[in-house]
Amino acid sequence: MISAMQGALGVISGALVGFSLGLVGGGGSILAVPLMVYVVGVGEPHIAIGTSAVAVATNAAINLYGHARGKTVIWSCALVFAAAGIAGAFAGSILGKMLDGQKLLALFALVMLVIAALMLKTRARIGLPAVKMNWSNFPALVGLGLAAGTLSGFFGIGGGFLIVPALMLATGMPIMNAVSSSLVAVTTFGATTAFSYAWSGLVSWDLAGLFVAGGIAGGLLGTRSARHLSERRGALNMVFAAVIVAVALYMLARNIAQFWT
Repeated sequence: MISAMQGALGVISGALVGFSLGLVGGGGSILAVPLMVYVVGVGEPHIAIGTSAVAVATNAAINLYGHARGKTVIWSCALVFAAAGIAGAFAGSILGKMLDGQKLLALFALVMLVIAALMLKTRARIGLPAVKMNWSNFPALVGLGLAAGTLSGFFGIGGGFLIVPALMLATGMPIMNAVSSSLVAVTTFGATTAFSYAWSGLVSWDLAGLFVAGGIAGGLLGTRSARHLSERRGALNMVFAAVIVAVALYMLARNIAQFWT
């Protein structure tokens, strides 16, 4: 059971994640776990990761619907990538549950630093909008999908900032199509991880529901704000990356000593 204060903080935290996703177009889900641990007060890191996976998968599915209506999802590539990653996400979630919670948070912080660096990397390649899955890109889609799924399952993250460049590398598709197609993988990886953690009783369903509700409201506000701040998107990415770095360093300071014990 969660307290009324935790419920309120869960809605606010979900709104912050949704707002960041709507504003800068990705990366916000990486803050879900630290918000649950350090703001909402979820004492067990594994429960925070499992609950975060439910929220990530739900929000990704909602966003995928909009992208699918816009016909920007390259389904043949997205489905192969996601299918390969399901096995990785399941295996990664099992490994994550076996690791001590504090050590997992320390490793999580290191991944946050990598994601912050990816946010600052310019991805201006035009790409090939007519790309489809074929035998030449099939091995890369399967291999990179498996790797991304494993990391996503291990840390309970959506992994969009890992999946987007992986799809571009495997197929040469444009950034717009990669972002849209990545939501197929984020949804399936999150759902697989959530199922694994739920099977072990490591999901707070009440908190997940409140987090998702806050995320939907925050996402709508963030999307509207993005239209007015589109010319400052580069600056927004820098600010958000700086926030991720600051949170990651805080998590490392709190948990790095546990990693060597």
